[in-house]
Amino acid sequence: MESRILIFAPIGKDARLVDQVLQRTKMETFICKSDLDVEAEMRLGAAALIVSDEALSAYLLKFLNQFLNSQPTWSDFPILILSKSGIGSPNTSSFFQLGNVTLLERPLQGLTLISAAMSAFRGRQRQYAMREVDRRKDEFLAMLAHELRNPLAPISAASDLLNFPNLDPARIKRTSEIISRQVKHMTGLIDDLLDVSRVSRGLVTLKEEALDARHIATSAIEQVRPLLDARRHQLTLQTSLVPVYIKGDQKRLIQILSNVLNNAAKYTQEGGEITLSLNIEDDAIVFTIRDNGIGIEPQTISRIFDMFAQAERTSDRTQGGLGIGLALVQNLVQLHGGTVTASSDGLGLGSVFTITLPRFYPTALIDTEPAFTLESAKGNIKVLVVDDNEDAASMLGMFLELAGCSVKIVHSGKAALDIAKNETLDACLLDIGLPDMDGMQLARNLRLLPAMADTMLVAITGYGHDIDRQKSSAAGFDHHMVKPVDMDALMRLLTKQTN
Repeated sequence: MESRILIFAPIGKDARLVDQVLQRTKMETFICKSDLDVEAEMRLGAAALIVSDEALSAYLLKFLNQFLNSQPTWSDFPILILSKSGIGSPNTSSFFQLGNVTLLERPLQGLTLISAAMSAFRGRQRQYAMREVDRRKDEFLAMLAHELRNPLAPISAASDLLNFPNLDPARIKRTSEIISRQVKHMTGLIDDLLDVSRVSRGLVTLKEEALDARHIATSAIEQVRPLLDARRHQLTLQTSLVPVYIKGDQKRLIQILSNVLNNAAKYTQEGGEITLSLNIEDDAIVFTIRDNGIGIEPQTISRIFDMFAQAERTSDRTQGGLGIGLALVQNLVQLHGGTVTASSDGLGLGSVFTITLPRFYPTALIDTEPAFTLESAKGNIKVLVVDDNEDAASMLGMFLELAGCSVKIVHSGKAALDIAKNETLDACLLDIGLPDMDGMQLARNLRLLPAMADTMLVAITGYGHDIDRQKSSAAGFDHHMVKPVDMDALMRLLTKQTN
C-alpha cells in the first residue's frame, strides 16, 4: 500500500491518461474517484498523490492540511499538482502551503510527468527507510534505559545497605564487590557505545603489524573464558599447526573474535558447545564460530549486523547487552579488508559466524623462537601438574610426556606439597581453583620450601586480566597462562628453564 501513486483528476480523461503514462514505468498506481476516496486511500498508505488543481476542493484542502500537519517527524508526504493556472495564479501560494508540493503546468509532457513521479517516489521510499531507522533507534534507547537500570538497581540497594549502622565486615565486603561488578558492567556498555561511534565516524586508526592468527584466537578465548566457564560451555579450538599471519591491529582483531564468541556464549543454553576454527583458504584466513544455541530467525539474518537490529534477537532479553556488538564487528572487519557473514538453520538450531580476512605473507620470520618438537625435552624436564579436574590433568600430562618430559600428576594442594618436599622439580603447573587450597596459596607455600627456590611456577587458569596476572605474580608465580593453554608457548618456557 505504501508504494502506490494515488491519482485524483475527476474532470475529463486526465486521471486515465496520467495512469497510462505511469504504467510505462511499472509504477503501482491507484485512481481515486472522489474526495472521500482520496482521504481513505491516503490513510491506508501511499508514496505520493497526483491531483489536478480543479480537484482541490475546500474539503480536500482541509483534509490535506490536517493530514500533513499530523505527519511524524520522518515524513514529508509529496504532492504533485497538475495546474492550468500558471505561476501568477492566486491559488499558487495556497498550494505551496501544503509543504512538499511540485507544480506541473499543463499541457504536460509525458517524460516530465514520469521524472517528477519517480523523483517523488524515490524520496518517499527514503522517508520510509528513515522511519525504520527511527523505530530501531527508539527500540535501542528503550533497551539502553533497561540495560542501565539493571546495574543501577543493585548499586542503589547496596548504597542504602551501607547506611545501616553496625554492618559486619563480611557484608560490607560483599556489598563493595557488588558495586564494583555492576560499575564494570556499566563501563562496558559505555565503552561499546563509544567504540561504535568512533568506528562509524572513521575516527579509528589501526595499528597494523604482522600477527599470528593462532595467537589472536587464543587471546580472544582468554577474554571470553569467564563467561564460558560461568555458563559451563564446552569450547573446541581447531587451529593451524603452523604459523599463519594477518596484518592488522592486534587489539581490534581480538575484539572482533571475542565479540562473536561472547554472543555465542550468551545465546547458547548452559552446557552448550561452541567451536572456533581457523582455516586457510587460498590467500584468506577464515575464522568460523559455530554454536548449538538458540539460532537466528531467517528474517533477522539479513540485518543482524545493522545498528540496533540485534536488540530484536530475543524478546525477553535475558542475556542483556545493547545489541551493538555485531555492528562493531562488521565495521572492524571491513577496516581490515575482510568480510563477516552469519547463517543459521533457524530457531533452536544454532548459528555460524564466518570472518574472512586477507592472509599476510611476511618477508622475514616474525617469531624467531624455535617451535618445539616432540621428544625435544629428552626426559630431562621434571614437571608437576596440579589440577583437580582429572581429565584436564591427564591430557596435559600425556602431552608433556609425549614431548619428552618426566611428569607427575596430583589433584590437590596437599599432595603437591608432599611431592615438592621430597623431590627436585624443574616446573610446577598449578591450576588456581583447587579444592583444599587455591593455587595462589599453594604457590606461596611452595616458595617457602628451600628446594623450590629455582623451580618455575606456572599458573594455569581461566582468568587472564591484568589484575589476575598481578595477583599470580605477587603469589610467587613466574608465568601466567590462560586456558586453553598454548602448548607451543608452554614448551618454550619449559625448555628455557633447563637450558
